Amino acid sequence: MAQPLNFVLSVPETPEDHGQEPSPYDESDVHDSFHQLIQEQSRWVAEEGLELQEQERGAGAPQTTGSGRPVPLGPEDAGAHSTATLRILASMPSRTIGRSRGAIISQYYNRTVQLRRRVSRPELRGVGRSARPSLRLYDLELDPAALEEEEKRLLLVKELQGLTVAQRDHMLRAMPLGLAEKRCLREESQTPSGKQRGRPGRRGLLPCCGRLRDACVLALHGLGLGLLSGLLALMPWRYALKRIGGRFGSSVLSYFLFLKTLLAFNALLLLPLLAFLVGVQAAFPPPASPGSAPSFTGLELLTGGGSFNHTVLYYGYYSNSTLNRPCALPPEGQCGREADTLPYNMPLAYLFTVGVSFFITCITLVYSMSCSFGESYRVGSASGVHAVTVFCSWDHKVTQRRASRLQCDNIRTHLKELLAERQRRQGPRSACGRLRQVAVLGLVWLLCLGTTVGCTVAVYAFSELMIKSSVSADQEGALLALPVVVCLLNLGAPYLFRCLAALERQDSPVLEVYLAICRNLIFKMAILGILCYHWLGRRVGTLKNQCWENFVGQELYRLTVLDFIFVLLDTLFGELVWRLISEKKLKRREKPEFDIAGNVLELIYGQTLTWLGVLFCPLLPAVQIIKLLLIFYVKKTSLMANCQAPRRPWLASHMSTVFVSLLCFPSFLGAAVFLCYAVWQVKPSSTCGPFRTLDTMYEAGKVWVRHLEAAGPRVSWLPWVHRYLVENTFPVYLVSALLLAVIYLNIQVVKGQRRVICLLKEQISNEGEDKVFLINRLHSVYERKERSRVGRSQEAERLVDDPDAW
Repeated sequence: MAQPLNFVLSVPETPEDHGQEPSPYDESDVHDSFHQLIQEQSRWVAEEGLELQEQERGAGAPQTTGSGRPVPLGPEDAGAHSTATLRILASMPSRTIGRSRGAIISQYYNRTVQLRRRVSRPELRGVGRSARPSLRLYDLELDPAALEEEEKRLLLVKELQGLTVAQRDHMLRAMPLGLAEKRCLREESQTPSGKQRGRPGRRGLLPCCGRLRDACVLALHGLGLGLLSGLLALMPWRYALKRIGGRFGSSVLSYFLFLKTLLAFNALLLLPLLAFLVGVQAAFPPPASPGSAPSFTGLELLTGGGSFNHTVLYYGYYSNSTLNRPCALPPEGQCGREADTLPYNMPLAYLFTVGVSFFITCITLVYSMSCSFGESYRVGSASGVHAVTVFCSWDHKVTQRRASRLQCDNIRTHLKELLAERQRRQGPRSACGRLRQVAVLGLVWLLCLGTTVGCTVAVYAFSELMIKSSVSADQEGALLALPVVVCLLNLGAPYLFRCLAALERQDSPVLEVYLAICRNLIFKMAILGILCYHWLGRRVGTLKNQCWENFVGQELYRLTVLDFIFVLLDTLFGELVWRLISEKKLKRREKPEFDIAGNVLELIYGQTLTWLGVLFCPLLPAVQIIKLLLIFYVKKTSLMANCQAPRRPWLASHMSTVFVSLLCFPSFLGAAVFLCYAVWQVKPSSTCGPFRTLDTMYEAGKVWVRHLEAAGPRVSWLPWVHRYLVENTFPVYLVSALLLAVIYLNIQVVKGQRRVICLLKEQISNEGEDKVFLINRLHSVYERKERSRVGRSQEAERLVDDPDAW
């Protein structure tokens, strides 16, 4: 069969040649080897039959059955083919790649260029023409294949000259050629005008303006690269994520990737609030309230009260006036309007900014979840992933030792996860073992649900006690009682659930993590449900003459800050102190493992608090961003120093999808329901905020529509849009139906792709069987011809030996 082309230049090169200028006569060896290669390839067709015959002799005689019939060939009988079969296989296009003379010339050119770059090449100006080596001695110009290659090159150059510069560059990038060949084609395809523009000025010097322009471009380019490298250095996940993935695996890495996603969500939520709400109100501050403002004591950072009540941090600071002209707040509580202008309506801006921010977050969440589903549940099977990881995972652009060591760790950890996943699939349990596991699982679930109900009842009873005690706003320390109780329960419940989960003895760590996530999620959502009822159902009635929106915002701020403090305490005592006790006292080298379920649920809990409080504390996303950045550095440091890799490695292929899904449906959906109820049903405070004179926050839109109707016919389309797209419920149902239809279509597309892939695999299998069938038929035809030829030869010999047979 056709062998792969081995191009070796027999150019003698000695160590003493380095540093000396080689003579042009030394290149004769190169051209001799090239001429020899051409001749060998020209004789390939003549020698092919001999090579096939030698392979047939080496394969031996075909096997036969007891009846004398030849055994049909299978896929494993690759070497038992006849001469005719081997000749047909050698003529296949896949076996003749690289045998054209154009490919030989290209390989020769590349090798000689690499060889000449090793040493300094002498100039041939001082060498006579007779001494210069040339390919004309070997009659290469008379080769029709070479002439055909040259004609194709000229046609390609002409085609490139007819294109624009952008199209030419795009076409050259797509060509499978070397950089030197692409550079030559680009230079040859330049038009004379383009070459004239690219030439330097007189005496080889550019004009002053050109040099100044080039210097400015280079300076701006360097400045841009410096700023880009600085921004990359400020990212907390630039190098740490690769290090974490290589040392601890994809399971622990999924937590930090989820934290990175939450940072992006909070930044996207904060930008419109800063642009259209906080910044505008800070530029046009409302009149100061009578009385002296409290001074800053430092306790406000923990409680959120005190001097923070009179800042843009809370809902009560924002006015219900227009902000494009000075307005003194009248006794009736609302400024007048001008009929001939459309001012910046602060109540409307507050409502629409929060609504649009939530809508953008919803769209981003759905898009992120769909992308995560597409990456995690890819169409097709995972067969051969071990070989792909071993042979195709290395990035050959890595040159630094630190980066190469990190990539080695990543590949090794990924292989451990793949092998562990494969071993777990091969260990089924008996019927008694499964029954015992189901019984233990049911018992553990009953205990976990009982713990959740007990903690929820405790939070409800303590919140009622706080209402009855009527703590005043001056006692800021007492306001921390309910958040402290909630954070203590959130800290202790995951440890109890972990101890109960140890009784289950799950074989799969993935299932163990999923069960822990479900139990912690149920617990935290139940606590948050009781708190939402406490704020909107109980506190609104007890704080009738006060700004209850500020109180709810302060409660959410306190919960966010105390949650961060308890995360630090959990990291300190749960990881650092336990490692020290294990190493110093217990004399164990085992470090604690990173609790993925508990830490992920802490992130989801904190993000839910942010979404619940964005209506009452517009700057709460900024607090959440600072909190997430600090948690990233704290968790990363504690992970590297105090934790070890999971004892049972497992592949977290779907963890990011599960995290984003939990963030979307229980967390974001619950926060959206809470805020919609507050906007449509709860009466705002009459003493503070932009909705102080309205029955509900939603009435701000109706008031705005009435102002637009009185403003004139120029904006009459805006009331129509509000009436038919905002107040009407049909667009909401329509958008929901379209969303469900898109999800259904995506599911059907994925199913169709899987079915097509199965059909293609079956077709590939059938193609292989067809090839085996054709080879068997060819082999049988050849055997019949061979037997008939042998029979005729034997008959002729018999007739020659026995003349009487005529």
